[in-house]
Amino acid sequence: MRPNDPRILRHRRMLEMRAFDEACLEALRRGEIHGELHTGINQEAIGAAMAESLRPGDAVVSTHRNHFHALAKGVPARALLAEILERETGLCRGRGGHMHPFHPPTNFSATGIVGASLPVALGYAQAFRLRGEDHVAVGVTGDGGSHTGAFHETLVIAGARRLPLVVLVENNALAISVGFGDVSPTATVAERAGAWGARGMLVDGTDVDATAEAFAAAMEQARGGGGPVLLEATCTRARGHFEGDPDTYRTREEKRRLREERDPIALHRARLLAEGVGADALDRMAAEVRAETARLLEAVRADPLPDPAGAALYLWAEEA
Repeated sequence: MRPNDPRILRHRRMLEMRAFDEACLEALRRGEIHGELHTGINQEAIGAAMAESLRPGDAVVSTHRNHFHALAKGVPARALLAEILERETGLCRGRGGHMHPFHPPTNFSATGIVGASLPVALGYAQAFRLRGEDHVAVGVTGDGGSHTGAFHETLVIAGARRLPLVVLVENNALAISVGFGDVSPTATVAERAGAWGARGMLVDGTDVDATAEAFAAAMEQARGGGGPVLLEATCTRARGHFEGDPDTYRTREEKRRLREERDPIALHRARLLAEGVGADALDRMAAEVRAETARLLEAVRADPLPDPAGAALYLWAEEA
């Protein structure tokens, strides 16, 4: 197994992302995270694929299900986990929590409002154009977000101005509990792209290799002045919309099938094994990642919680 093989790196990134969310689940069970928690388990291939084509100056604006996009953009895992666990050492000193992490050094941010990530990404794209920079803005949303007015308005402006914007739709076929096929007038989101003068692309978001290739092509077009790209990556959500969601809108059989047949890590492992990568090497990699993440979680647990006396701090921008 060659450590620098792109396929091996992709596999490790997926393992790291899953281990990160599993650490969040452990912290939630121990009462160390309050409020809702949205995990991306079974959607790791998309985040791992993004990491290859994102440059430091690019911007990513994500959703309530944002952990993998943050890691792909280079947000420090320790500071991200500390923010989720509401520690003073977090990205926003524990004030933003899981749904609203911000990291200006990497141009990463997220919002819990469905579809609201896209206008912010549009603003980044317009700024890059005005400054003459060759950066790209990536706005992430889900299939539910593709049915909002903000989605349409963003693509109207981006298409008219040929802005360097990639709209990434993680289509897990569920807008909380509403099936995509029950509400969409088209079979895919990508096929609507022509209405906005954008390029539409569709990829199996459980195939990390195919997704890496598609995302690279989308970024290349946007970066080269070819206008916006609408990239739809189909995937599955292994758990409920949030932790605590009873998830009664899917049958047990359907959820079992998704876990067994659409797990991107298992699918990629099977491909690597078929290509001659040793099972022992992959098992060691997985064990290393789990151990590293366990150490990270223990380190963050030792960090201080914010002082309640500072609850009103950082609510407004202070003039210099």
